[in-house]
Amino acid sequence: MLRFAINRLHFGLLLGVVVSLSGAVRAQDKKAEPAKTAARIQKRTYDFKDAGKEMEYALFVPSTYDKTKKSPLMVALHGLNSNPQQIMRYRGLTDLAEKHGYIVAAPMGYNSSGWYGARVMKKKTDPENLSELSEKDVMNVLEIVRKDYTIDPDRIYLMGHSMGGGGTFHIAMQTPDLWAGLAPIAPAVFHPIGDLEKIKNIPVILVQGDKDNLVRVERVRPWAEKMKEMKMTCEYVEIAGGGHVDVAMKSLPKIFEFFNAHPKAKKAN
Repeated sequence: MLRFAINRLHFGLLLGVVVSLSGAVRAQDKKAEPAKTAARIQKRTYDFKDAGKEMEYALFVPSTYDKTKKSPLMVALHGLNSNPQQIMRYRGLTDLAEKHGYIVAAPMGYNSSGWYGARVMKKKTDPENLSELSEKDVMNVLEIVRKDYTIDPDRIYLMGHSMGGGGTFHIAMQTPDLWAGLAPIAPAVFHPIGDLEKIKNIPVILVQGDKDNLVRVERVRPWAEKMKEMKMTCEYVEIAGGGHVDVAMKSLPKIFEFFNAHPKAKKAN
């Protein structure tokens, strides 16, 4: 089973992902969110002191937000060669966030190929500590949003697509106590499958298309099988005919339903 793990992807495939996913994301950009909710997407920056520059992130706050009440939060991690504004405009994301009352925050991850600390894939112009900065950017944005808004600590969720799906697994494995649920979509994950032990208590909805030419279904099914073997709370959604990009939009209603059904379990006294 381990021989199918994503961490066996070779460098040539990664280069293909860079080119192909970039084109796919640009195509998706043409199907932007309806103006009703897209108008509420904010482009924000903060002073990322460790990086020595202003860092961008995207934020959506539903019109129903009430600072006297706790709101659920979804952190959304974009794919390779993408950015926060693009994932925030995935068709249906902000409409569903508005409907269900979610704040959504999308960090940059330092740059478009930082892998959120899950993988080292540096260009010559990248800092030596790219992985560290990419992971820290996610945590910084989470901290900022929790400070600025009234967030329910039992309803903080992590979702990511492609590189962001791998980042979802990675970030959760580093900080398992934070998350009420995870939604990796077509995840390009490089961890050994045994690292699922680190997140065995976190509910996971794993999404994959069976016609995905970038992250092959044969490389993702073992992760679903392992989670079931470990008796994790998990749902595997394999979309027949689904490619690499369309499965993200198609699965968003199920992801919100899954998150709604899984607040963080209360610890016994």
